[in-house]
Amino acid sequence: MSLEQIPSSLLLRTAMQESSHPFAPLSAEEIKTASALVKGLWPSNTDLHYKVVTLEEPAKTEAVPYLDAEHSSNQLPRIDRRALVCYYLRNTNKFHEALVNLSANTVESNARLGPSIHAGGDGEEVLAVERIALEDEGVRADIAKLQLPEGTVVICDPWIYGSDGVNDNDRMYQCFLYIRDPENPSEADSNHYALPITISPVVSTYTWSVIRIDHLPTGADNTVKEPQPYKVQPPNEYISDYQTLRTDLKPLNVVQPEGTSFQVTSQGTSSIVAWQKWQLRVGFNQREGMVLYDVRYDDRSLFYRLSLSDMNIPYADPRHPFHKKSAFDLGDVGAGIMANNLKLGCDCLGSIHYLSGVLATDKGDSMEMPNVICVHEQDGGIGWKHTNYRTGRAAIARNRDLVLQSIITVANYEYILAFMFNQAGEVTYEVRATGILSTQPIDEDLEVPWGTVVHPGVLAAHHQHIFSLRVDPAIDGHSNRLVYEEAHAMPRSDFNPHGTGYVAKETVVTHSGGYNVDYDVNRIFKIQNTSVRNPVNHKPVAYKIHAPPFQKMLSDAESFNHKRAEFADKNIYAVKYRDGELFAGG
Repeated sequence: MSLEQIPSSLLLRTAMQESSHPFAPLSAEEIKTASALVKGLWPSNTDLHYKVVTLEEPAKTEAVPYLDAEHSSNQLPRIDRRALVCYYLRNTNKFHEALVNLSANTVESNARLGPSIHAGGDGEEVLAVERIALEDEGVRADIAKLQLPEGTVVICDPWIYGSDGVNDNDRMYQCFLYIRDPENPSEADSNHYALPITISPVVSTYTWSVIRIDHLPTGADNTVKEPQPYKVQPPNEYISDYQTLRTDLKPLNVVQPEGTSFQVTSQGTSSIVAWQKWQLRVGFNQREGMVLYDVRYDDRSLFYRLSLSDMNIPYADPRHPFHKKSAFDLGDVGAGIMANNLKLGCDCLGSIHYLSGVLATDKGDSMEMPNVICVHEQDGGIGWKHTNYRTGRAAIARNRDLVLQSIITVANYEYILAFMFNQAGEVTYEVRATGILSTQPIDEDLEVPWGTVVHPGVLAAHHQHIFSLRVDPAIDGHSNRLVYEEAHAMPRSDFNPHGTGYVAKETVVTHSGGYNVDYDVNRIFKIQNTSVRNPVNHKPVAYKIHAPPFQKMLSDAESFNHKRAEFADKNIYAVKYRDGELFAGG
């Protein structure tokens, strides 16, 4: 068969197979193809609401030989490209999950999921919920009872309806309402969180209507009242136009006149970043946002996959409807779909390289996500120092970090999410929270123990931020194990007559489950490979895990909060690998 006789679709699939790495996110064309193949399963007039069209990563038994061949410059084995497609029949509760083989142009499976399994939100849906809530006649009638100044603009913040054992088969949004400063209603960036009101409509995504209007308790108990005339408090704006800015700071410039020390190589929809013996592949998807694959140091394998698996933010107010405020920002919406365009605002300094992504829309089309990851270097302070007091000579080396950072906006909050690599082979995952507190109305001159008054008539309820980082290790290969090491005092004896001795004791983790750090015995966890030994002390090569201290979830073990976020009660969970098991929540 000559080249002219080969069908164009076959040429396309061959080129796609050869050019697409198994870990490369779906391209715009692949998203459209997967959506169209699923659409083809249904009558032509069926309207599908696509929730996720994303890469279905290959089984590890396929991917590891591919990576081995890639790093040894051998012939690459063929791996079919697959897409996971999650969708509703629009305006129904019929939620489906399909697996599409893009290499074969076929749908391998398509199943309707159970009634209590729901998809996250998307941008178009959230805007529709806002519109429906604010246009509802009952909501408007309640707003009229507030007797707001003429021209006041009401703002709606929809929250995915947290599970509480009531109507969990329905998919709803609990909406919290606020107003802009009535003296300046045209300011679209007004801080409406400083002016909450007591009306809270609930919107069903099946009927696309307000099915209930809750009134918020504002006192020290569960008492609720009909909307009353609203006392407008002074505004509390955050944008610089309304601030008195400092003028006494001199410029601090970070410049790299010779450019950066890292290299970024684009390979289709993924990129390879190389810096100071490090090499890693960067991907991006709807739910996790930034994902790192095949992380290597000095050509040694370290991690198969690194990603933020989930995050949970349970709130402290036990009263209806606040008890349902328990956000799962990755599962409820997605770190990818909420990622900022960092060219519009980023805290990175110096020479910055931006990486972009492609995601799916609710109609199965592709959507560009520009500049969602920034790559830059930063000074890491002193890396090592010693002064010989006999000679007075000081030897010092500075530390430099490579930072891959993404920022997501989840309604009121921003999260700054960064993987950081240094020249000593260390990896740090850093999360910083900024933005604005989620607020609710409270009676004036009242204090409650489950929150803090942050503005007249405004309460910010206490809440926890609990994150789950998923680490799939491959330290010098895939035969890794988890151990923990503790320091214990030696008993007094002839060998230890002064009672000062202590030893380090190592224990191998043999069962899947949750484990805690213990500062009383300085318990630390290590990921080891026993088949590769340190050439000096002959101990297994290992990475030490510095699990940060945090207060475990305060919701009790029988609560829906706890059942949805079981990862939140231990410092570390160690589980056996299973393909497709990526998310800790649910």
